[in-house]
Amino acid sequence: MRLVIFTEPQQGASHDDLRKVAQTAEASGYDGFFRSDHYLTMGGDGLPGPSDAWLTLAALAVQTSRIRLGTLVTSATFRLPGPLAIAVAQADQISGGRIEFGLGGGWFEAEHTAYGIPFPPVGERFDRLEEQLEIITGLWSTPLGRTYDFQGKHYQINDSPALPKPAQAPRPPVIVGGHGKKRTPALAARFADEFNVPFSKVADIAPMYERVRAASAAIGRATPPAFSAAAVLCVGRDDAEVRRRAAAIGREVDEMRENGGVVGTPDQAAEIIRAYGEAGATRMFLQVLDVGDLDHIELVASAVAPQL
Repeated sequence: MRLVIFTEPQQGASHDDLRKVAQTAEASGYDGFFRSDHYLTMGGDGLPGPSDAWLTLAALAVQTSRIRLGTLVTSATFRLPGPLAIAVAQADQISGGRIEFGLGGGWFEAEHTAYGIPFPPVGERFDRLEEQLEIITGLWSTPLGRTYDFQGKHYQINDSPALPKPAQAPRPPVIVGGHGKKRTPALAARFADEFNVPFSKVADIAPMYERVRAASAAIGRATPPAFSAAAVLCVGRDDAEVRRRAAAIGREVDEMRENGGVVGTPDQAAEIIRAYGEAGATRMFLQVLDVGDLDHIELVASAVAPQL
């Protein structure tokens, strides 16, 4: 099981905070450092304010050397597909081929209205997500010297040189995730290298993976995407430390456990992560909400990861 540190900077984090987390995660042996792509806090004052996901990752690309970097997930409502393809490809070049690209349809209406971003109905958001996935992967995979064209309902591409190319060939890994029963599995089957189920009970994730397997088989894809899961992280050396860390993020221990969180002592956390693995996950995104608590990250690396 590979472990990834996943942060929510819109809740309150400076770039220096994120740099320390990413460098600590890299030094501790984690597989990746990922961040959300949101522009508005979902509780608290959110100071110092939101940061742009791809600016963050481009900076971290030169402030780290090994760890994988990515989004879980970029919202298709935030950016046009052509400029987004350019930004991600450039970040991949800067990092030496360590970028992973998570893309979703967008869901948090308040952050759109707060920053003047159109927020279409859910059906249109899925339509735009599908077109963006096709355009971005198409631009990256177009051979050098050839051009790319696309005529969709929401986006049209004409005679694009499809540059720049990412460092990874044919492209950075693409992550699609969510809980949808029809369109989400179909998009994952068509475009994703990895399918992620966020913040769900362990018992609920295997059926979601199975829907992606079925969608992959339906289009003749021999090997489905890899499977992963995301869960809140709250681990302590003893019960008192677990409760202290839960209080620091404004959560209840029992509530997090009930909803599939990786919560408890190191032995308990390892048991929970193994259960995700038995359900089909090969990578766990561990949501760290207190970005100032670097000891938390180091504890999981030293006392949980060796058990997996």
